[in-house]
Order: sequence, then C-alpha cells, then structure tokens
Amino acid sequence: MHRNEEIIVGLDIGTTKICAVVGEVSRGDIHIIGIGTHPSIGLRKGVVVNIESTVDSIKKAVEEAELMAGCEISSVFAGIAGGHITGFNSHGIVAIKGTEITQHDVDRVIDAARAVAIPMDREVIHVLPQEFIVDDQAGIHNPIGMAGVRLEAKIHIVTGAVTSAHNIVKCANRSGLDVCDIVLESLASGESVLTDEEKELGTALIDLGGGTTDLAIFTGKNIKHTFVLALGGNNLTNDIAIGLRAPLAEAEKIKTKYGTCIALNINPDDTIEVPGMGGHKPRKLPRQILGEILEPRMEEMFMLVHREIFRAGMESLINSGVVLTGGTSLLNGVADIAESVFNLPVRVGKPRGISGLVDVVNNPMYATGVGLVLYGARNQPSHKFRIRDANIFNRVMGRMKQWFKDVI
Repeated sequence: MHRNEEIIVGLDIGTTKICAVVGEVSRGDIHIIGIGTHPSIGLRKGVVVNIESTVDSIKKAVEEAELMAGCEISSVFAGIAGGHITGFNSHGIVAIKGTEITQHDVDRVIDAARAVAIPMDREVIHVLPQEFIVDDQAGIHNPIGMAGVRLEAKIHIVTGAVTSAHNIVKCANRSGLDVCDIVLESLASGESVLTDEEKELGTALIDLGGGTTDLAIFTGKNIKHTFVLALGGNNLTNDIAIGLRAPLAEAEKIKTKYGTCIALNINPDDTIEVPGMGGHKPRKLPRQILGEILEPRMEEMFMLVHREIFRAGMESLINSGVVLTGGTSLLNGVADIAESVFNLPVRVGKPRGISGLVDVVNNPMYATGVGLVLYGARNQPSHKFRIRDANIFNRVMGRMKQWFKDVI
C-alpha cells in the first residue's frame, strides 16, 4: 500500500471516456503507478447530462486505477471543459506600502485585478498571473523582494457555468471522492505535453477531445488565452454514421481503424465493409469516401480555432507553432491539415516529464489525465470542494426550521 500523502490522482471526465491516472510523488519526480479508463456515457460536449451514468463510469475507472496502483483513491484533481468555459484578461494596480514588495502586496494586486463584474451564474475556475509590472518595468514573474512604489499585475481569468462545475464535483462526491481542485483541461494538457521552450517562445495547444476542442495559447511561460469550441471527435463519428448510413458504434470503429483526413493519400482500390442497419446486409464501399467526409470537417474545426486566435489578436504570439493532443489527434493526416490551415509547424504532443508506466500513458488521449497529476503535484490546494457536506448542512437547517414552525 502507498501512503496517501504521496499519491495524486487526475480524473479526466471526458465526453468519450473517463480516465483516472494515479501518480506517486517522490523527491520531486512523478511516477505513474496506475491508470483506469471507462467509456463515458453521461456527458455531452464536456457537460454532465446524466449524473447516475457519470457516477457509474467514474466508479469503474477509479476501481481499475486502484487495482493497478494498489492503493485506495479518496481525492482527485478533476478536469473541466465545455462550451460554457470562457477566459479573459484583466489588469490591476496597487501602491506598495513598505520599502519592498511582499507576498501581501502580490495578493492585493491580484485581488485588484480579479475585481471585475462576473455574472451570478458563472464561477471563477482559475486566476492565472501572466506578468507583474513594477514602476513601468514589465516582464517580471516574481516581484517579491523588489523595491518599488507601484505594482501592476496582468492576469488571465477562466470562468465556467456554476451548474456545470457543481455537477462535476457532485458526480465525484457521489463516487466517494473529494475534489481537491477543478482544472481547465487545456491547462492540464499543457502541463504534460509542452516543453519549457515552447511555453516561453509561444505555442498554441489544441486539445482535440471527443466532445470539445480546447485551445490554450502559452507565451512567456504563461497562459495568454483560452477558448473551448463545442466540436470534437464525436462530430466526425456522427458525420461518418450519416454519410455511410452506419450505426454510431460501428462508425466509431471505422473511424479509428480506417479513418484518414486526406482523401488524396488513400488508394482508390481500398475498400471498407460497412455493417447494415435494421437487418440489412453489410456493404463494401471505397475507403476514399471516409477521407471525403473527414477532411472538410477537420478543416472546418481548425478554421474556427484559427478564427478565434485571429479574433483575440494572438496570431503573432505563437512563434513555435501548434501542438495537437487528445484522442482525435491520432487520426491519420490531422497534423497535415492543421499545418495547411495555420501555416505553422505542427506536432502531436504526448505526455512527458514522468516515469513509471510511461509506455501505457504514451498516448495523446492520456495527456489531460497525466497533466492533472502534474498540475496537482505543483499546486497543492489548501481546501477541497465538497458539495455533499453543504447539502447535509442545508438539510439539517431545513429540518430545524420545520421543527421550530411545528413547535410555535
């Protein structure tokens, strides 16, 4: 058995799969000691639509990870995605009270920067400092101990729908897990697949998931922009199912086995067998049809991401190119289409900076799960989200109020 203090678990609650990755931290190194996956049934486009199904999938993924790691999992770092996620930049200024900048001054300037009006139905998921400015001296990462009169901070705030965040916590709680923190999935993926040089020079990380495509732009080792597009690998599967008149489950198998995003690269003589629907016999079709279905859809997704980068004025910041990750990035020809759309070097990112079960997790689809473990190792929170306790408190208070009414 492993000691719980050394164990960090990342729970990637995705649209197509739930993935639990168990990491053991020793002397600053992270060893992956267990992994569990289970098909995800209760989510659509990154948002929980059926709590019971999601809880069941989480339990099965966590049980598999516990068996492999030989430990009991009680708390996790959960990933969040979905079209409801929005990110924006903010700016704050404070006067420095003493002769040099202290942690208290840094906390004050971040509080000043995050003091923006956020609607009641939205919740702040991350406050990410980008840079500090001391008396017009920009580009400072840690101003503590420096002398100055005025301190400014530029931060990136990520918000999400309160209900979506609470549903993820509720699903984890009902599976018997505490949630240490909720982490934006593209931020977690950046932890596991990007090198320090890429973060410094400027990179667009595109996480191609089943239900969503997440964009995160890094430069100067900080996150500058985040965006979630509610399109993903499931849209490709859906297109294949409609185009070939095949059941969705079979369309998914055809996509992973034969799918190629560039129609020109497919041999005209290649054929695929498509199972019939409603008792019809299987049909043989040219494999080129797959390329003709997948290529325009993949191009459209990258065009929408490219438009968002252009809209945010970030096209000049991604000097080192684009890094693709997530399960959909495994499709043949995805990197070539991305290169033609962005006109930049593109590579497919796999988890790095870990030891242990490297061969098992050496796959873009595990980038978020491994990234959540790495994020957890670097950012140990002082509190835990636990909705269950609040519900019990509310229930007890309700009973007491009713009791007083009856007495009076």
